[in-house]
Amino acid sequence: MIKPALELLEVTKSYGDSTAVERMSFALRPGEFFTLLGPSGCGKTTTLRLVAGLEEPEAGEILLNGVPIASPKLGIFLPPDKRRMGMVFQSYAIWPHMTVFENVAFPLRVRGEAAQSLRQKVSEALDLVGLSGFEQRGATELSGGQQQRVALARALVYTPTILLLDEPLSNLDAKLREQMRAELRALQRRLNLSVLYVTHDQSEAMTLSDRIAVVRQGKLEQIGSPVEIYERPATTFVGDFLGRTVVLEGTVRKSEQSIFVEFPGGDGRLSIGEEQRGSFAEGETVRVVSRPEDIQILPIGPAAPNQLKATVNEVAYLGDRLEYTVGACGRTLVLVAGKQERHAAGAEIRLAFDPARLTLLPLEK
Repeated sequence: MIKPALELLEVTKSYGDSTAVERMSFALRPGEFFTLLGPSGCGKTTTLRLVAGLEEPEAGEILLNGVPIASPKLGIFLPPDKRRMGMVFQSYAIWPHMTVFENVAFPLRVRGEAAQSLRQKVSEALDLVGLSGFEQRGATELSGGQQQRVALARALVYTPTILLLDEPLSNLDAKLREQMRAELRALQRRLNLSVLYVTHDQSEAMTLSDRIAVVRQGKLEQIGSPVEIYERPATTFVGDFLGRTVVLEGTVRKSEQSIFVEFPGGDGRLSIGEEQRGSFAEGETVRVVSRPEDIQILPIGPAAPNQLKATVNEVAYLGDRLEYTVGACGRTLVLVAGKQERHAAGAEIRLAFDPARLTLLPLEK
């Protein structure tokens, strides 16, 4: 069995009475792009700093390739320069008084690298990030995207075991951010790097990651692939944080072959896919969660399975699509649809749901 490149076991970190990270546990596989995703102040950057050795945990263990590098109970705390990790900060931390070469060479000089080896490694790192020929440029002469590349080259120059990235694209404009996102993912795959990435940007996490860990108030809400996290959110928070959701409350009804959720007012019922059966009791009140794009808007007509009656309250024209605010089952829902078939405000409609794309959650989640 292959050992995880990085493993956190019940790691906790507090500042006074405030717990920033609470019993955090996850494993990063070799060559995996693993992202900590969550809102500002949720503990994701503190977790990254704990891994880097910039903060010391008060409980739990951090293991690198199976070897403890931080363990209060064992009295182990390896300093940052002994952990062989590369880190890129949100601000890049490029030294303005140094050339590009000297910025990238700095970690090697600190480690006493021989001059010839140092020059070769700096040249290779700059070539990796597309900055060959920029060696003698001053840091202040560089664009934001070039500074980001220098910071990345500096993190890669001594072949780190793990690359730690803390919101590295957030200071770039939208177009450059998309370009650097693609370049970063391609580089990670080419070098088979193990990457621990921190961001609050949902689209960034979805496009870059092999797996995502959603963090809330210092705790993990869910870990999974982008598809799993988006299409099967474990909690309402996860669903909402990764885009819009439609949430309805209803009552579980079971038969030998099926499980349904009925809604107040007799506006219809929805059948639930097999993977949900047995998870909920007959008569239990639950939340049914769907993504808006998985719901089809149909004109009024005879009721069919997995369809609910609804009324259009408002219609907004967004250029490439229409946004409908509709009332259904005592709730107000916001849905998007194409422009081919339009429904006016006040129109009676049907909402068609895909049972395979519905998630059932208990009310407390």
